Amino acid sequence: MFLFLTILFGLGFVFTLGKLWVHHKAVRSLRSALFTRQPLLQEDLPGARGQAWDSLCSTGNELITEVNRLQQLRSSHLAQLEATLGSLQEAVLIVDASNYIILANKALQDIFPRATHILSQRLELVLQSAPFLAYVESVRRGVGEPRHEVEFIESSRTVWLEVTGTSIPALNSQKGPWVLFVLHDITQQKKLEALRKEFVANVSHELRTPLAVIKGYVETLVDGHHEIAIEDRDRFLKTVQRHTERLNSLLDDLLALSRLESSNPGLQREATDLSRLIGTVMDDYRARPAAEGHKLAANIDPTLGELFIDPLKVTQVFENLLDNALKYTPRGSHLQVSAKRVRDEAEICVRDNGPGIPPEDLPHIFERFYRVDKGRSREKGGTGLGLSIVKHAVQLHGGRVWAESMPGEGSAFHFTLPLRPSN
Repeated sequence: MFLFLTILFGLGFVFTLGKLWVHHKAVRSLRSALFTRQPLLQEDLPGARGQAWDSLCSTGNELITEVNRLQQLRSSHLAQLEATLGSLQEAVLIVDASNYIILANKALQDIFPRATHILSQRLELVLQSAPFLAYVESVRRGVGEPRHEVEFIESSRTVWLEVTGTSIPALNSQKGPWVLFVLHDITQQKKLEALRKEFVANVSHELRTPLAVIKGYVETLVDGHHEIAIEDRDRFLKTVQRHTERLNSLLDDLLALSRLESSNPGLQREATDLSRLIGTVMDDYRARPAAEGHKLAANIDPTLGELFIDPLKVTQVFENLLDNALKYTPRGSHLQVSAKRVRDEAEICVRDNGPGIPPEDLPHIFERFYRVDKGRSREKGGTGLGLSIVKHAVQLHGGRVWAESMPGEGSAFHFTLPLRPSN
């Protein structure tokens, strides 16, 4: 009897262990299915079938299906968002509640070339700007300005962005909302604004000097014209005339520069024999009093033939370069105009053997109102706009302009004109 009970107890213990093992395997299969989000089949639960397990398996599969559906929906929403934002010119950035980057479109990388593979990185490691990070926190707290200008210093360049930020609901189970930022590059606008302010200041200064001289001499003539000697009166009037001509020259150059910089500069191209155009300009300058004592020569490649250019604007380029050379070279200097074919361009050079240009001034000489020797330039009637007019006229034709010079060794001003127009 005892032996029978022992055997019976042993069989029951083995049966119970088998059931426990089967249930343990079923639990592991269910847990694996939930983690991998793969639906659980009845065959995955051998020996564990029953109403309770069927119900548990069915509920687990429903949960897995719903999680997969939500995940696909989230992925679809993110894909749609990326596709939509990817076509925008403005940079778009989405950051989660912990400051990790969720989404960034291509325009952001265009602004910040080093910002590659930045998804899931912390924002502080990508955009290292204290003002911008402060703005991120203010938007997250709901107190950020609707539009905020931020300056980013990237290596040797400065980028100005107009940033708009707002909170959006998170597309997952994270706590706290995400924040979305639209970044508009206004660097060019800032540069143009600075140029405009500088231009207004320079024009005001250039106009004020001759006007002050004219005003002073005119007031002297008006108040004391009876007592002023005739020779002094003539000298005053000639001074007024000289500064009036300088004002007129300045206004003419300003108008010329304005027309060249306008959206419709009115380029009137026509087939023009470059050799004949240069010869006409050189003959005109040889007859001018300012060229007395100077030696003007031309060396033109005869194979250049005709160029499709605006002859009036190209003539203006030569006149400004020759005026510049005559003003700043002493009597007896040599001036040479040369032109040659370089691939698909005509390269023209106006060279002199004058005093040259210091290296520190050379990068700036095509800027408006820039003068190497300010006092001497004003004394000779220069407006500081001639080389800027040259640059704009050449660029309108699709050419390039540059200068080479060494102090005491003269200067060479080069520019190119395409042999065939680009359009």
